[in-house]
Amino acid sequence: MITKTIRYDLTNGIATISFDEQGSPVNTMCLQWQDDMDTIAAQVVKDRAQIRGIVLASTKSTFFAGADLKGVMRSTAADGPRVFTEIERIKRNFRTIETQGVPVVSCLNGAALGGGWEVALVGHHRIAVDNPKIQFGLPEITLGLIPGGGGITKMTRVLGLLAAQPYILESKLFGPEEALKIGVVHELVATPEDLMPRALAFIDAAQGQPEACLHVWNRKDYKMPGGTPSNPKIAGMLSVAPAVLKQKTRGLYPAPEAALAAMVEGAMVDFDTAMRIESRYLASLMVSPVAKNMINTFFFNLNAIKGGQSRPKDVPRYRPKKVGVLGAGMMGSGIAYVQATKGISTVLKDVSIEAAEKGKSYSNKLTQKRVDKGQMSAEKQQDILNLITPTASAADLQGCDLIIEAVFEQRELKAVVTKEAEPMLAAGGFFASNTSTLPISGLAQASRDPKKFVGIHFFSPVDKMKLVEIIRGQQTDDETIARAYDYVQALGKLPIVVNDSRGFYTSRTFGTFVMEGAAMLGEGIPAPVIENAAMQAGMPVGPLAVLDETALSLSVHVLEQTRMDLQKEGKPFLATPGEALVEQMVKQHHRAGRSAGGGFYDYPEGGKKHLWPQLKSLYEKPGVEWTLQDVKDRLLYRQAVETARCLAEGVLTSVHDGNIGSIFGIGFPAWTGGALQFIYGMGIEAFEQRCAELAAQYGNGFVLNDATRAAIRQHQPVY
Repeated sequence: MITKTIRYDLTNGIATISFDEQGSPVNTMCLQWQDDMDTIAAQVVKDRAQIRGIVLASTKSTFFAGADLKGVMRSTAADGPRVFTEIERIKRNFRTIETQGVPVVSCLNGAALGGGWEVALVGHHRIAVDNPKIQFGLPEITLGLIPGGGGITKMTRVLGLLAAQPYILESKLFGPEEALKIGVVHELVATPEDLMPRALAFIDAAQGQPEACLHVWNRKDYKMPGGTPSNPKIAGMLSVAPAVLKQKTRGLYPAPEAALAAMVEGAMVDFDTAMRIESRYLASLMVSPVAKNMINTFFFNLNAIKGGQSRPKDVPRYRPKKVGVLGAGMMGSGIAYVQATKGISTVLKDVSIEAAEKGKSYSNKLTQKRVDKGQMSAEKQQDILNLITPTASAADLQGCDLIIEAVFEQRELKAVVTKEAEPMLAAGGFFASNTSTLPISGLAQASRDPKKFVGIHFFSPVDKMKLVEIIRGQQTDDETIARAYDYVQALGKLPIVVNDSRGFYTSRTFGTFVMEGAAMLGEGIPAPVIENAAMQAGMPVGPLAVLDETALSLSVHVLEQTRMDLQKEGKPFLATPGEALVEQMVKQHHRAGRSAGGGFYDYPEGGKKHLWPQLKSLYEKPGVEWTLQDVKDRLLYRQAVETARCLAEGVLTSVHDGNIGSIFGIGFPAWTGGALQFIYGMGIEAFEQRCAELAAQYGNGFVLNDATRAAIRQHQPVY
């Protein structure tokens, strides 16, 4: 029997169910598959008398990819009952197959994630190919969902409440070796071709062995590993688990809380009831706005970035062999480290060999930590360090395929190092600036070939931050953009591509967040309110803390550079209230940021940082009216408005670059799905109405002009 997504074959008593979704590179739980599973399960029941074993297999290079997420994106709040029925329907077919009293074997030839892992768990015996590149697990939490095809109930019963938590609540993925070690895979084979012979051997050996035809939780002697919630030790740990979880999620992410509830509640009841509990929690999440926001961005948008949708087409793939980095400060040394860990030969240049050596020592420090923890061999460490050549001589840059300048944010200095280094490029090489604010087209005036000049903006610390912003100057050609994109991906990072403007996308939008915070302080709103409101909204830290970390003096330097640039162009410059306050902090109160000893915060040696006490007397106004919701909205809406403006002005050309850039670059809350999905998730009309209210009270930063409104509608994603 062949359906549109599944092949069924009964030969010599072996029913082979092969997943084969036509027209798709992977198998998914699409609606057609759900219909086909009804047919297959009914056929298994019909053929039961002839069946002595069932094999679950795949015709694809992977085993099973999981749920149909486009279907989730199309659901509405009113679809809850229908979604619950569909989830239960899938489980009913799983249950039919696994309770026929014959051994069921899952042959895992490739990845099985999410719903795919739940398909694998139907088998009483699971055999996997021993390939470290294969991944298994339940990543649903990262998409705002929970495992709902039996994943929570089954993993909890196999591993126990405590041992299952990393795999469910933290979406920890695992390979075949770990799967065998923890007991969720029973056997490993060397190649995909070995799967079927081993499956048949197991089925043969299982004949007349009732235990082999049952899952562990259905056996008479079953006891939950570690104990049930009634066990005093488990009960004690579970009593604090919700509070610990709340501290992490800040109440903004319902999926982890639902998963924990399904685990604990399910552990107190029989298997079938536990499965229904799981279904109800999943159904409520599948029609929730948070899940849609996160699916949109962490699945569809992230795949668009990884798949190169922002990369110019028809340009051959590229990987530089030798890259020069100018400036061995925090950024330059971080770039050198990341390159070397990816096997790229790196020349790290500074004004003196001592400064360059100090930059290289950063790589030694990071790798030594890994060596000390047993995560890296001393030989591997040395291989990495050998790839970094510190120097004070431009001649050592000779033959570089790419040179990146990461010197101080000063136009004249950047021009000097560009002119000095560019002649050293290999034929066909290109030059990049790591500037975070200065327009690339202006910096390219110092280049001998502006077509081969591009912005490659890393974020600090480079070894931890995944995002890299690629900036196209007015003359940058497609080949250079494509090569920059490939270079960033070769580093294992996420590239977004934006067009040139002051501050580009991320710095420009990030600036609105911190300056809105500073503006509110100037209005008299208490500093602790501003900082805590940002955290409650989902930002990683408050705007005043961020300004301290990045240095208030740097913000003032950028402000002065912008003022000078605009004066040269004959354009007026008016500092925003936030910028004016930051300038006042530096020039009047001599508070330049953490690196200078203190800014909005004090940093006592050996103690915990705290807000500078004088902020209260200098800025707080007891009579000023504010609401917590307004403070939170101002911080999020201001960034969303600026992102929409970037879209309207052509700085951003795609929604996926805006969403991924805002989350991975500036810490916009993940529950929103990013700064543009924040708009689409709440509804364009509702967003516009709230912006109008905020603009009436708090100024032009929240105004949406006609072009911005049109851009929001034009780019709205459709599923």
